[in-house]
Amino acid sequence: MPSQPPYPLLSVNSLDIAFGSNRVVKNLSFDLYPGQTLAIVGESGSGKSMTSLAIMGLVHYLNATIANGSILFQKNVDSTPVDLTQLSDRQMRKIRGKDISMIFQEPMTSLNPVYTIGDQITEVLLLHGDYTRASAQEEALRLLRLVRLADAESLLKRYPHQLSGGMRQRVMIAMALACKPKVLVADEPTTALDVTIQAQILTIIRDLQKELGMAVIFITHDMGVVAEIADHVVVMRDGEKVEEADVEPLFKHPQEAYTRALLAAVPTLGSMKGQALPCADPLVIFDGTEIVTHGEPTVQDTVRVQEEPIVRVENLVTRFDINKGFFGGVSHRVHAVENVSFAISPGETLALVGESGSGKSTIGRTIQQLQKSNSGDIIFSGKPVSQMSRSEKMTLRQQVQYIFQDPFASLDPRKTVGFSIAEPIHTHYLISDSKRIKQRVSELLERVGLKPEHAKRYPHEFSGGQRQRICIARALASKPKLIIADEALSALDVSIQAQIIHLMMQLQREEGLAYLFISHDMAVVEKMSHRVAVLHLGQIVEMGSRQQVFDSPKHTYTQKLLSAVPVADPLHHRKHLLLEGDIPSPIRKVGDEPAIYPLDEVAAGHFVSRSGTSSRL
Repeated sequence: MPSQPPYPLLSVNSLDIAFGSNRVVKNLSFDLYPGQTLAIVGESGSGKSMTSLAIMGLVHYLNATIANGSILFQKNVDSTPVDLTQLSDRQMRKIRGKDISMIFQEPMTSLNPVYTIGDQITEVLLLHGDYTRASAQEEALRLLRLVRLADAESLLKRYPHQLSGGMRQRVMIAMALACKPKVLVADEPTTALDVTIQAQILTIIRDLQKELGMAVIFITHDMGVVAEIADHVVVMRDGEKVEEADVEPLFKHPQEAYTRALLAAVPTLGSMKGQALPCADPLVIFDGTEIVTHGEPTVQDTVRVQEEPIVRVENLVTRFDINKGFFGGVSHRVHAVENVSFAISPGETLALVGESGSGKSTIGRTIQQLQKSNSGDIIFSGKPVSQMSRSEKMTLRQQVQYIFQDPFASLDPRKTVGFSIAEPIHTHYLISDSKRIKQRVSELLERVGLKPEHAKRYPHEFSGGQRQRICIARALASKPKLIIADEALSALDVSIQAQIIHLMMQLQREEGLAYLFISHDMAVVEKMSHRVAVLHLGQIVEMGSRQQVFDSPKHTYTQKLLSAVPVADPLHHRKHLLLEGDIPSPIRKVGDEPAIYPLDEVAAGHFVSRSGTSSRL
């Protein structure tokens, strides 16, 4: 950070935000200086996102009000500070997007589904910059390449639903950086991103800070990211600031018990080194006054390899046709999954890791029968899905449950969360008595850290992390054998994440649950998986036990993934092996088939692709 100027770029003073009589942010104050990165951390529902929306002048769209305080914005040293809370919506529109920009937490709900990606980025440029439509298109293309999106030219013509979660998040980052703002408010900007792209996005933001003197408010639950990029940290709980300090003293000597509990909940890459099996750690919880530890370390020896695998995937191929030709012919295909094979035993957690767009979610959706495959077999409880009757497929849908990546998009906004959790129970006729169903919903809410009375609320009344817990409760409702968790923990803060990991591992021990755990968080994967499969461009490049993959990675791509993981220590400087050169794309012309690289067994159960030294990585 450059030497601190005498004036704050943004000054939040005694800020109170309320929904009616309910105050969600209380007496919050902090200053932000040019070139500074201020991290705001805290549990889900602590008021972090509401603070960011207040800075952007958007709280009134949620029927919230700024009950007290001011937010002063001083564009440069010679200008007069402007109180953003006193500006009209028309006045705020001149500042919003140009001088103060924001990366929102949920990209699917922040992007307009009826406009192309190109239209949405050029709109920002045309509104706030000195661009013609042609030059705005060129700049939009440059911005997409800046955030390392493959095949950027075709992406300009595509719609948000045609992109993966991580790709949508990178589009949001490109839009936020378009006008080179003075203040960038980043609300969980790297939540949906894999670690390699996250490392590059953080580098891009740092470079812009040096170039423009841009200040960043970074709202996150990833303490590794905080340690890596923040200069100053504000810790919030229940709408109040509980601690504020520079990053190094905060990590080294946290003063408040709540801050210590947050740091204790952070999973650390390498903490399982040398251990053959995952281990459920004691749960560290802040009860309001002090840190309480529950339970003992428990080795997760739950895999029943002697039994028939719950699901076997054999030579799975899933492709998507795109770019219709002039006469309706298909000109290109997305090779999402290419010749993937694996099996999951009862009580086992198999983790699928890889970059956004590598095919992780497509595999999960194909197993759940939400997506058709082009070839290959999915064998569930010993029977191919292609040979199942309608009633057998219904049983499969009950016994295989899915936790989706975007919690807001997967909950019906018109139904209470109690209705959504009870829906699988009704659909599969598991309980007929309405009183018992209500009791079951209450039990499920409590198991994921919510209260029974929350059943009467609607999705929009919860934070992103709370909505994800509701989705996990819904997945548990039908008592499944296999849960496909697609980035299920990415929206959760570290303390709730630790509780959900503890809960998932407890359920696995008690009920023999199996998990297909799709994630880009390598520290969480190391903590709870028995086996790991690393995907790149739709193919498995390395697969083995968690100990084999993490302790002695053989494939170049796996090594790069692990090197990019941020460490929750400000004094730790890890050398990132960043992916450079042309961005590989799964999109190919019809007839241009990708090379299929066979897997070689380098040790018992440890398979590595022959593409390990390929230039395409």
